[in-house]
Amino acid sequence: MTSHRSRREFLQTLGLTTAALPFVGNLPSLAFENQTRRKQRLVVIFSPNGVVPPAFWPDAAGNLADMTLKESLSPLEPFKNRTLIMHGVCDRVRGDGDAHMRGMGCLLTGVELFPGNVQGGSDTPAGWARGISIDQEIKNYLQRDAATRTRFGSLEFGVMVPNRADTWTRMVYAAGNQPITPIDDPYQMFNRLYGRMRDQEVVGSVLDDLRDDLQRIGSNVSAEDRRLLDQHATFVREMEQDLRTNRNVGHAAPQLEPNVRNENSNIPRTSRMQIDLMVNSFVNDFARVATLQYTNSVGMARMNWINVSEGHHELSHRPDNDRTAQDQLTRINRWFCEQMAYLARRLADTPEPGGQGSLLDNTLILWTNELGKGNSHTLDNIPFVLVGGGLDFRMGRSLRYTRVPHNRLLLALAHGFGHRIARFGNPNFCGDGVLNNLT
Repeated sequence: MTSHRSRREFLQTLGLTTAALPFVGNLPSLAFENQTRRKQRLVVIFSPNGVVPPAFWPDAAGNLADMTLKESLSPLEPFKNRTLIMHGVCDRVRGDGDAHMRGMGCLLTGVELFPGNVQGGSDTPAGWARGISIDQEIKNYLQRDAATRTRFGSLEFGVMVPNRADTWTRMVYAAGNQPITPIDDPYQMFNRLYGRMRDQEVVGSVLDDLRDDLQRIGSNVSAEDRRLLDQHATFVREMEQDLRTNRNVGHAAPQLEPNVRNENSNIPRTSRMQIDLMVNSFVNDFARVATLQYTNSVGMARMNWINVSEGHHELSHRPDNDRTAQDQLTRINRWFCEQMAYLARRLADTPEPGGQGSLLDNTLILWTNELGKGNSHTLDNIPFVLVGGGLDFRMGRSLRYTRVPHNRLLLALAHGFGHRIARFGNPNFCGDGVLNNLT
């Protein structure tokens, strides 16, 4: 197998820059890498405060081709044959904290919260989750193998996530008591993806000047000074070598829309920018696991762009007979679904670099929520809507389960990557193994 570095050297012998790598690296006659191992990806999208069940869930199990999706899921109509809707998957984890806190903290970890001092709407305050989240478990599994290791491993995107850090605002955990903060500023995410490259370009320019300066100085100083200069020159050569190895990401950095302030009214623009950056990161294999968190549990967004002026969380507490609130909540979830559909379309329209099909053929998008229904705060029937072909689940279906623990779905995600763990999170909810009827 030819390494990435020797591939760059090959391009350089042709007089090409590494910017040409994405365009020529996938040509069959220039097959530098073993492409037999398929790239698999997982994206978890979170939106808060539950759903309106009659406007969300299909009326029965069966083939989605024979159904018309309900209003909240209607943006996925073009992807029905690639969609899996799972009713009856429940967060059975209990313990300290209110339902919003446990819904958020246990969503991807499948385990209880630590005792803590964050007081919610229950009698028992709570702290962070006790275990790693499934996205990070999968990321760690992929990063252990050189064939699946990527530059970042995982990327945590956000949209209008509050600055405060508490159990309502974090769903990703590197380990128990170790939440990971999502990056909700596209410009900050851009700097994470490309800032080091720009810094290295500046350093490279400085080193070029420094090398020339050392050569000029050398002929005008004493032998002892020249010895010191030689040491400096050795250091410069070592830095140059490091830059040649690590400088290039193999493509031009994308362009971001300028001057988009991180505020409520710009949520739609921020969402598109984050999704576009995520797709770009997949094209260039920066990561194979990503999360996209919209606001937070108890999210308070005011979605004026769809004519909803009241805060999302307040609306979610309105009774079922408040038809205005139910309509607005339905439109809110439809908007979130539109973001999922936009990501699916971007992935579907992007060929898999060096592989078969599209990015969507090799990516599973999972959209979920901390609650099944906002005004009851139930942790039953948590929304789990899946789109894409990344884990080879049988798509195009509406599935109905009877109050199965969501830990079994988390297990299935790991198994879909070949990570055959027997339990995840609280083992009491893993006894029946991987969730059935997915493949």
